[in-house]
Amino acid sequence: MPWFRPEELDEEQRRCYDELLGGPRDRSVLTDAEGRLEGAFNARLLDPPVGTAIQQLGAALRYGSRIGDRQRELVILTVAVAERCDYEWHGHVPGARRAGLSEQQLTALRAGAPVPGLSDDDRIACEVAAELLRDNDLCDISYARAAAALGLATLFDIVSLVGHYRHTALALRVWRVPLRAGDAAVFGGSHPAVEERA
Repeated sequence: MPWFRPEELDEEQRRCYDELLGGPRDRSVLTDAEGRLEGAFNARLLDPPVGTAIQQLGAALRYGSRIGDRQRELVILTVAVAERCDYEWHGHVPGARRAGLSEQQLTALRAGAPVPGLSDDDRIACEVAAELLRDNDLCDISYARAAAALGLATLFDIVSLVGHYRHTALALRVWRVPLRAGDAAVFGGSHPAVEERA
């Protein structure tokens, strides 16, 4: 798909672009040196009203939900592993490190192994995400355990976070979004080079 330059955007696309860059996300990772949107954000310019709604949902889940930073990054990285999404993995490992996840924990997560040293709540959040990704549902036992430990509002946010990042992984695949310069494939997929984008 086209990799839109800011000067090529129509009025509706420009509103979507400006809202994204004016939001809470780290602007330095949203655009390349030419101001083009990175990752799935570029594709969202194809339909600005829908793209804006999707990016607003993502911002609400990342910056306004009841999920703490550590749990949020654990859940997102669990999605990245299940979807074999290198772009999501690279995009969220720095946040996971800032939230206190160790290299040993990240290595276990990437391998799909039990993550050592998690609190009970963090472990339950990971288990909920993994079950949702594997079964597209939660069994009654998992639901009851998560609701009791985390509360229904946090469980709602985790379900929403899994759905949003699964959607993002799908968009990254369909639009063949290349990894950023310097990022290598983690899950063995092939990615177009950055310079191959139109």
